[in-house]
Amino acid sequence: MESAISANTQHSRQNGFRRFLHKLNEQKYLQAMAIPGVIWMIIFNYIPMYGIIIAFKEYDITLGFNKSPWVGLANFKEFFSDERFWLIIKNTVGISFFKLLVGFPLPILFAVLLNELVSVRFKRAVQTISYLPHFISWVVLGGILMNWLSETGLINIILTKIGILKQPIAFLAEPKYFWGIAVISEVWKELGWNAIIYLAAIAGIDPELYEAATVDGAGRFTKMFKITIPCISGTIAIMFILAVSGLMNSNFDQIFVLRNPLNADASDVIDIYVYRMGIEAFRFSYATAIGLFKSVIALILLLTANAVTKKLTDKSLF
Repeated sequence: MESAISANTQHSRQNGFRRFLHKLNEQKYLQAMAIPGVIWMIIFNYIPMYGIIIAFKEYDITLGFNKSPWVGLANFKEFFSDERFWLIIKNTVGISFFKLLVGFPLPILFAVLLNELVSVRFKRAVQTISYLPHFISWVVLGGILMNWLSETGLINIILTKIGILKQPIAFLAEPKYFWGIAVISEVWKELGWNAIIYLAAIAGIDPELYEAATVDGAGRFTKMFKITIPCISGTIAIMFILAVSGLMNSNFDQIFVLRNPLNADASDVIDIYVYRMGIEAFRFSYATAIGLFKSVIALILLLTANAVTKKLTDKSLF
């Protein structure tokens, strides 16, 4: 009996392997097109991972990766005992959390409302206007924001004219305003761009569902909540998992451009700290250890978000 089961198992495995080879042969041209991308990933994503070992060494550029002395977990212990550790973690998680809280649902809402516009010309105009900020680099946009948020800038002029402020405020010189500036500017810049994937998901919904709902007397809001949002729930779940896994990222470009010594207590995040330690202080091992710590936390967040989402919605990345 056991030999028969073993033979059947082996036979099914052989058939499965044959089917795999047959499918691979059918898709040989598509597979060939993917080869350059795979090679690129190996060269620029996998081979550089060897450099992670310097997180456990006191890296000396003259000795190289292999000959630099081992220090074990010393770099990690130094980071955990750093007097600014909790401040850096608070700023990183705080800014990213509020970006997730505000910036995740808004593109969904924007895409759903945009889909309800009747005028195609007006819809395209709104889409174009909302996409434009995404194509402006943070270097340029940061300069614009610094100008707008200065004491003589546009924001102060408007707020003083309508009576909200009695005197102008140097917003970027006040740490208490930095988180809000980072969140609002990020949402404004990426709102239209982040909505694209939801608009694409909405475009894939069967029009007959809307027609049937119309026949049943459903209004626009009923269709939005009963058809549109449930039909794109899979896309929302996947994007949410990816967003949660990125909580330890605070958008280095944005923070680097907007930060200054006056708001350092609110803008000193992990990415900025890694830059200062690695590039400015030439402490490559210490910076790599911090980056590795951030990556491990990101992996834990990804697995946790995936497990929770799968349990609640039966949808997940894997």
